[in-house]
Amino acid sequence: MPTPRHPTPCSPLPIATGLVLTLGVLTTPMASAEPHTYEIDPDHFSIGFLTEHIGYADTLGMFLEGRGEFVYDEQTQRLHSGRVEITADSAFTNHDDRDDHLRSDDFLDAGRYPTIVFEATGLETHSDRQGTLEGDLTLLGETHPVTLEVTLNKAATYPFGHEQHTLGLSARTTLQRSDWGMTYGVDNGLVGDEVELILELEAIRQ
Repeated sequence: MPTPRHPTPCSPLPIATGLVLTLGVLTTPMASAEPHTYEIDPDHFSIGFLTEHIGYADTLGMFLEGRGEFVYDEQTQRLHSGRVEITADSAFTNHDDRDDHLRSDDFLDAGRYPTIVFEATGLETHSDRQGTLEGDLTLLGETHPVTLEVTLNKAATYPFGHEQHTLGLSARTTLQRSDWGMTYGVDNGLVGDEVELILELEAIRQ
């Protein structure tokens, strides 16, 4: 299974194991100066990863199942809490044998560790739309700090369907999977150690 290349500690490649990620968010100061709970819409939650394969090309994969919510005050840009969970065996790279290998104990060990979890610990905003999210990522039974760069794309009433106030967010991070003990293919250069995580989501205010 290949490994991505853009570093920043935050979440692993085969994070597919049920990655339980927790996303906090920043957003333009708005109407209510009080924290609200935002639930990530599972139908608009994309969790991708990139990792290098023998130096030839990156392998692009996804976790098809994830959920999460956070408590956030849009006016003060303060994140009170946040948690994201990703189902490990939902890892998908469009190749059955590779996906089975990714779920095995060489990588995600989805049988023993079905969920990958991210718990937010802090948010530093750099502007109305940019910020750095700190948190703890639990993978393969180990917990280590990660940092994600977060962008608020839009904060508005949804134009159809649920018609609720919704935040549109993008988050990126790069981590070393070996930090979580996932070392298969690292020493011989078959699979990159760096894994780039790509998160795109819509979060609905409750």
